[in-house]
Amino acid sequence: QVQLVESGGGSVQAGGSLRLSCVASGDTYSDKFMGWFRQAPGKERERVAAVWTGSGLTYYSDSVKGRFTVSQANDKKTMYLQMNSLKPEDTAIYYCAATSGLYRGAWDAKQAYNYWGQGTQVTVSS
Repeated sequence: QVQLVESGGGSVQAGGSLRLSCVASGDTYSDKFMGWFRQAPGKERERVAAVWTGSGLTYYSDSVKGRFTVSQANDKKTMYLQMNSLKPEDTAIYYCAATSGLYRGAWDAKQAYNYWGQGTQVTVSS
């Protein structure tokens, strides 16, 4: 079992930056994907970025590549999402998620993530 708590959302103007944090508790020892997803009003939840906790290898969707950076703390209990050059289309609720320690498939398979945080709102105004 993994419990996830996000923080760091807020409102910012286009071109600005925000940093989201996700603190994990429970099984933080198994290698797993920890990822960020987002959901805008009226749209499906979509992948944003992820980190493989075993190696620190990172993955990004095309829409955020070059603007967002996902990272993890040395103790692997906290994951960050640094968001730069924000655009109005980045407005969404951002969710932290984690797979089980047994999963070895694609990073962006939403159905593979067993554990989800409560979400944090990010609003980017033009």
